[in-house]
Amino acid sequence: MKPQIFGAQSIIVLALSLCAVGLLLLPSTATAQPKFDIKPVAEKKLKQLPAGPLYWQVENFPTLAQARAAEGPTSLASEVAGKVWLFTLGPRGGSTRDGSKIVEIGPVPPITAPEYLLRINNAGGPPGARTPVHTHPGSEAFYVLAGQLGQKTPHGVSHIDIGQSMPGHGPDTPMEVFSSGTSDLNALVMFVVDAAKPFSSPAKFE
Repeated sequence: MKPQIFGAQSIIVLALSLCAVGLLLLPSTATAQPKFDIKPVAEKKLKQLPAGPLYWQVENFPTLAQARAAEGPTSLASEVAGKVWLFTLGPRGGSTRDGSKIVEIGPVPPITAPEYLLRINNAGGPPGARTPVHTHPGSEAFYVLAGQLGQKTPHGVSHIDIGQSMPGHGPDTPMEVFSSGTSDLNALVMFVVDAAKPFSSPAKFE
């Protein structure tokens, strides 16, 4: 009888070992998709945009109070990453008194709408973090504060590094935005969209 008991024990040990191996092969939560964080920091609705072509003027100010005092009808002030920013949508070459120009991004793809939404987002995440494929009823422009930003659209894949900027594509362009570098991405994203439509909609690449 002892050999039979020993055989049963061996079968149990083998079964437990196979279960353990199976658990090791299951997907680990540690390898889950990194999160792409998106935080709206400022927005404004307008009935009319300035005559085009239009560009985003991005400036720094010493204080938030000074930036807000310099705001025009198409400007948004906010504090992001320890700095004060003023984002102004207007003609090429524009500037604001007391502001330090960082970058000019454009031209912005034109849209026509009954009401417009200007929004600034602070977005990013660890390497590999990405958004779902989506569209906006307007355009977005990017400025990278840290890391590297990637964007995939039907036009191809583009990358910009720290200190670089990129204008977006026209309304309803399917896109996927992702952190494509070796360090965490931190980016400013500027939107001009139709305020009467959903800000973001799920999409697919054809």
